Amino acid sequence: MSASEKARAKAEQAVGKAVQAAGRATGNEKLIAKGRAAQAAGHARETKESLKDTGRR
Repeated sequence: MSASEKARAKAEQAVGKAVQAAGRATGNEKLIAKGRAAQAAGHARETKESLKDTGRR
């Protein structure tokens, strides 16, 4: 996994966690859902890059 892609995946996960927390604090269901979606996108990107690395070995 390239360092930039790994950082991008972790950043997406962190943003998602922050948005989800903001949604919970305000009781906004849409924000909670957006946060979960951003976290899922970060996890998917991380998994994709890990699979690419595994294929290169």
